[in-house]
Amino acid sequence: MPVPLRRAAGALVLVALPLAGCSTAGTAPAPAPAPGRPTATETARHGLRLPPADAVFDYQIGGPYPPADDVTVVSRDRAAPPAPGRYGICYVNAFQGQPGADARQWWRRHHPDLLLRDRDGEPVVDEDWDEPLLDISTPAKRTALLGVVGPWIDGCAQAGFDAVEADNLDSYERSHDLLTKDDARAFAALLTRRAHDRGLAAAQKNAGDLLPERHRTGFDFAVTEECARYRECSDYAETYDDRVFDIEYRRTDFDTGCRTWGARLSLTLRDRDVGRPGEHGYVRRAC
Repeated sequence: MPVPLRRAAGALVLVALPLAGCSTAGTAPAPAPAPGRPTATETARHGLRLPPADAVFDYQIGGPYPPADDVTVVSRDRAAPPAPGRYGICYVNAFQGQPGADARQWWRRHHPDLLLRDRDGEPVVDEDWDEPLLDISTPAKRTALLGVVGPWIDGCAQAGFDAVEADNLDSYERSHDLLTKDDARAFAALLTRRAHDRGLAAAQKNAGDLLPERHRTGFDFAVTEECARYRECSDYAETYDDRVFDIEYRRTDFDTGCRTWGARLSLTLRDRDVGRPGEHGYVRRAC
């Protein structure tokens, strides 16, 4: 990931900046669920439903809340229900454990051999978010991890989501060279196959270096963080036919992205805490 991103409700606090010239989410109640599934979609090459390009997007992985009336695509954590009447993307932290000592203890208790360890035998941790990296370094490890992460994807399908985004695809960049891009590509292919088998589309989450590997990873669209800030939006747009759902965390990058890509891609400005309306620091704008 390009910058630290919060993945569950909690403690980071940022001051919301006043913004102009963009739509706001506010706390408007959600409209009544539309009959059937959302209609503004196309069929993926696997016979799956893809989200529409340039749809109004809300990124709610820090906790669910009623989307604004104009929102048609919503990403939520796998522990939350999908937003009624919207195209639902299910967030799964697939390449790292959740933050904190409790998560590391869970992995140590249940799957100690699936934590990536350094040469001293200590777990390798993403220091920005205190998340242990998972060991995807061998086919056997990847198969074993699929036995853990796969049921989470199954749960997304059972809950009624339309797609899944597997976060921390780029964890190899934080592995101190213990993991490779090829390791990430191979595990991603297992995850997308599992998603497709369960009737879910699969989103590539960051890791622009893997865009040329789309034919091997099997991703259907992209959820990105700060593609405008890092000038990567064009690469994602070309690869995924404009089905790109981008989250920016700085107003200047969001404004620039809207001027350049607002007519083609789905850009959303969020606070880094990905909080909910009414929480201090909450920010959400779309263009």
